[in-house]
Amino acid sequence: MANRHSRQRIGAVVAGWLHTADAGLQALAVLVGLGAGLGAVVFRWLVDTATAVLSGTADYTATPGAPHPDMPALGRWFLLLTPVAAGLLYGPLIHRFAREARGHGVPEVMYAVAETGGRIRPQVAAVKALASAICIGGGGSVGREGPIVQIGSALGSAVGQVARLPAARMRILVACGAAGGIAATFNAPLAGVFFALELILADFAVESFAAVVLSAVAASVVGRAILGDHPFLTLPAFTVTHPDQFLGFAALGVAAAGAGVLFSRLLYAIEDVCDRLWRGPQWLRPAAGGLLLGALLLVLPQMYGVGYPVLGSAAAGAYTVTFLLVLLLAKILATSLTIGIGGSGGVFAPSLFIGAMLGAATGQILHIADPALAPAPGAYALVGMGAVFAGAARTPITAVLIMFELTGQYRIILPLMLAIAVAAGLSRLLSPDTIYTRKLTRRGVDLLSPTRRLRQTSIAVAAGPLPEPIPPEANVAAVAARFAAGTADTLPVRDGAGHIVGVITAEDVEQVLAAADVTAAQLARPVPSLAADADLESAMTQLARHHVGGLPVVTADRPPITWVTHHDLLRAAAAIGRPAPHRRPAAATPAEA
Repeated sequence: MANRHSRQRIGAVVAGWLHTADAGLQALAVLVGLGAGLGAVVFRWLVDTATAVLSGTADYTATPGAPHPDMPALGRWFLLLTPVAAGLLYGPLIHRFAREARGHGVPEVMYAVAETGGRIRPQVAAVKALASAICIGGGGSVGREGPIVQIGSALGSAVGQVARLPAARMRILVACGAAGGIAATFNAPLAGVFFALELILADFAVESFAAVVLSAVAASVVGRAILGDHPFLTLPAFTVTHPDQFLGFAALGVAAAGAGVLFSRLLYAIEDVCDRLWRGPQWLRPAAGGLLLGALLLVLPQMYGVGYPVLGSAAAGAYTVTFLLVLLLAKILATSLTIGIGGSGGVFAPSLFIGAMLGAATGQILHIADPALAPAPGAYALVGMGAVFAGAARTPITAVLIMFELTGQYRIILPLMLAIAVAAGLSRLLSPDTIYTRKLTRRGVDLLSPTRRLRQTSIAVAAGPLPEPIPPEANVAAVAARFAAGTADTLPVRDGAGHIVGVITAEDVEQVLAAADVTAAQLARPVPSLAADADLESAMTQLARHHVGGLPVVTADRPPITWVTHHDLLRAAAAIGRPAPHRRPAAATPAEA
């Protein structure tokens, strides 16, 4: 028995350390980072294996149009069947085990952080890894970043749920998983950190920053130990030789904003078309839609999978301007179709692809017009990659860092920053949503709403003690004396049974000061009681609707015991996002005593 109590005490101490101490959160962040790093390695292996099996090569776009080595008689016609076969595998998998694994993943993580306290079902990690690997390996024109973000985030959520962490810490661990996944997959720890802080958490608090950095470092150590330490993309060295070239990069930023917004809108427009046209079972949708994707791959096999070899060829100047623009539009169509038919994969890599095609085309056009403006057209491909991603996702800090880390090209940093700033700023004028938030907005979830966090916070955070109630029989003079003795502009009226019958405002008393025979019961305004688990926004709405300065707050099984005012709500709203929001303790009332 003593041993049992000792274990319980130790467990309580450990739980308290994990729940409240910064060191406890950071220890869990390192654990999540190590797991995310291993998850990224496994996912990379799954993608490579699926690609080798379904296309016969490590990356089919390195030799687009070649026949499958195991099916030479089919020639390139195997491309028509490969997406169908892949859809028959990952379609039932997603439908049966984790339907949230469909699509590009990042919006689901953002939703979990914003609306569900960071809770993600543990099986999402396994299903997303398998489904996305099969989809990409089978020709799906999507990327790896969405899946690895969702995989790492699901791992972070699972660790938080096992440790029974509060929602605030659970959200941080989800971001830690996302940062670790990006860091290990792309060998980009800085980009992973700022992707998680800028996009997933939208918070740069010290507590969050420290945990996310530790997770990214741990994941990078694992990734580099297994995958090697080298830039994810190998591109020719570029530099800017004359200040006039910055005009060209600014123009590229303008074009990138349009391309990013176009990509975002067409992605969901094509998904809507697929939703309207498909009437069969959802598990069969990827296979049926795979015929359309296969037909596109027959025409343009460069759209197979992620397509990094094609991106590199564009940066090296291997394609004409016309073909670059064809590849740009085809990538938008292929990625949109892959997502629309129910595929699983990210939109970051397609954004880079689109940006590379746009940038390479811009660089070649400027070089033809004036070689001094673009002595190295490939530099525009590199800058275009970051600019289109910034225009689509509107995460300028992440866009700058991720392009720097993916390529190791620091000398291009100034034009990169210029184009990304122009693209991100102009895209905000063109569209209120990003490629990630648009999916949630279509579900009725507005992450950009200034009142969103108010809807996530309960009134219990703001409620304080119930002011001493006024008895119903009190006359005007007694009520006026109560207001004169304090600072409240609204007071409750409670009968002998302990029920709140209404509230009185100072303005009500001023209007009847001369009427000595008026009682508190006659002055009392009937008002609703607020539920303790309701949100701050609804409390603000009720206070404004009834033109009172305070309202009673009740729980399901007890009479009104707390009170909330405009001042309380404003203080709670200002404290949202701080590590420990101030809460005024509720004083015991006679009913509780």
